[in-house]
Amino acid sequence: MSLESYFIKQFKSKKIGDDGAVVENRIYVQDAFFESIHFKREWFSLSEIAFKSVAVNISDIYAMGGVPKYGLLTVAIPKDYSKADLRELASGFHKAEKEFNFEIIGGDTISNSKLDISVTVVGEAKKPIKRKAKVDEFVAYSGNVGEVGRDLQKLLKGGKIKRSSRFIKPQLNPKFIYKIAPLITAGMDISDGIYTDLSRIAKESRLNFKFLKNLSKSIGCSGEEYGFLFTFPKRNIREIEAIARGMGVDITIFAETTKRGLYRDKCKPHHF
Repeated sequence: MSLESYFIKQFKSKKIGDDGAVVENRIYVQDAFFESIHFKREWFSLSEIAFKSVAVNISDIYAMGGVPKYGLLTVAIPKDYSKADLRELASGFHKAEKEFNFEIIGGDTISNSKLDISVTVVGEAKKPIKRKAKVDEFVAYSGNVGEVGRDLQKLLKGGKIKRSSRFIKPQLNPKFIYKIAPLITAGMDISDGIYTDLSRIAKESRLNFKFLKNLSKSIGCSGEEYGFLFTFPKRNIREIEAIARGMGVDITIFAETTKRGLYRDKCKPHHF
């Protein structure tokens, strides 16, 4: 068990286990975006850093079928930042507010040796999508998974990537999720890689998977994709495929849920 998993197990709330915590009809999500852990300063502009720190949280709201409403920020600011730097950082948060149609209503700022950001987003959903799948369902994901992992490897080797890369600016697709929500059983965003995120569905649902397609580790372990990983009753396949075609969304059906066996994550831990 990783240190991360061990620490999370110290808290017994039944609201822990999905992309966000559901309280009545509200969804609460929080993610950290820390320099030297989640990004290197030379990879992003300050505006891009601020935008992505919000986008990774909004992705969780969308993955649960929710609509983002409000955000809270904690920003640890390096002492050597100028006022121009702070204006650029703020511009990324304003861009996110506009693109995702939510309002930043407060938070906290502290002085630090590097740029660390923690974002909390509150959303609303009448019927949140959770991670609990059923046996004998299809498992699918949306998007061209693998590109983000390849771009990250280029950066780690000192190379450069396009500013349009999804590693820089995640591309979220809430309309597709909202449209298929009545037809699916479980879902979550792909943040740590398909194989790792499947382990979370397996844990919450107490099931395993039979793979119909072989996913290479370059696809199955590519994190920060922010596509949609979901399960659905087999009878809904034609309707879901028709929706995807109509919306220009690529989906890949690659597995079935099963009670047999024990699922094992094929990827190295992303944290700790």
